[in-house]
Amino acid sequence: MNIFIFKSEANRELRAFSDDQGGHKLPAKFRPWHAVGVVKPESPPPNNLSRAVIEKSIADAGYQLWKLKSEK
Repeated sequence: MNIFIFKSEANRELRAFSDDQGGHKLPAKFRPWHAVGVVKPESPPPNNLSRAVIEKSIADAGYQLWKLKSEK
């Protein structure tokens, strides 16, 4: 499955994964969402995140949220 990556305009560090290219399944309270990339089936997700965990979350909820690590 392609996993689409989105960033939230409401929260600059918040990102989301979804199987929905348009981002319609993502939480409304963090809109607008902007597509920033795609993880192809043969590619690993960013930041050593588990594809299996992401795919389970997408199957259960339609998306998975994650935050960028803040730089110190």
